[in-house]
Amino acid sequence: MYSIAPWRPILCGPEPLVLPMVGDTVHAGFPSPAEDFAVERLDLTTILVTHPQATFIVRLRGDSMREAGIFDGDLLVVNRALKPIHTDVVLAVVDGEFTCKTLWLKHGRMKLKPANPTYPEIVPKDGQIVEIWGVVTATIKRFRV
Repeated sequence: MYSIAPWRPILCGPEPLVLPMVGDTVHAGFPSPAEDFAVERLDLTTILVTHPQATFIVRLRGDSMREAGIFDGDLLVVNRALKPIHTDVVLAVVDGEFTCKTLWLKHGRMKLKPANPTYPEIVPKDGQIVEIWGVVTATIKRFRV
């Protein structure tokens, strides 16, 4: 089973997180000649959080979303104010346990689809409780401490 653990949501507060941004883009192909870059300051809160009172961060455990680029240990920015729509990555509660999957909604039916073929889809059965807790709007990856 895929889980969000440990379950300790962090409320995104009103305090801005402002970091310097160097240049507009970084090339992943051949390096461009060295240039002098102007340093701009970006507030990550305004980029990542549209509804501060309804936005949380949770740490992901498991690999069922790896083909969506979401990996074990990533931080998920979860917005509870957004109405989930077809193909959103969501944080759901299935039978009392949290899971992160892609929401599939068609013809009045719902599924939670993993992004890893070794995991099964979650198709709610009669009487099963499935709640979409929030929409994942961003992930934060850490490569090195």
